[in-house]
Amino acid sequence: MTVRLTGRLAQRGDVALGDRCPIDRTLQVIGNRTTLLLLREVFYGAGRFDALVKRVGVTEAVAAQRLRQLVDAGVLTKEPYREPGQRTRHAYALTESGHDLLPVVLSLLQWGDSHTRGGGPAVTHANCGEPVRVEVRCAAGHAVAEDDVVVGSGR
Repeated sequence: MTVRLTGRLAQRGDVALGDRCPIDRTLQVIGNRTTLLLLREVFYGAGRFDALVKRVGVTEAVAAQRLRQLVDAGVLTKEPYREPGQRTRHAYALTESGHDLLPVVLSLLQWGDSHTRGGGPAVTHANCGEPVRVEVRCAAGHAVAEDDVVVGSGR
């Protein structure tokens, strides 16, 4: 079972796609452990820098660099806040582009829960309590098997 390629993708041979590949471009933005864990924590409701550093377990310098990259890429935005007697600071929040990454984050959680040691957190639908699963579906609503996916070099 594999996805099918059409157009220039099917004809490319051993030529690397590089930046022309959306997967490559996505990984350039979110493709390291720290960045994904920071995103996880923002999805979980953390937004303040100190909380993100503690929850992810990285240095302040590494967190600052990754958060700056996510802001520059338009995945996160900085929102000012100020506690009484303190200077103005910024919390991080997901942009629309960032919210679009929810299926990616949930897919990683789902895969890790199924294929690595230990159980992951339960992901359920707030309205009915049933488990949430990430699936591949076409715009018409059909479940799509891996060998029915066609990847082409244009729309």
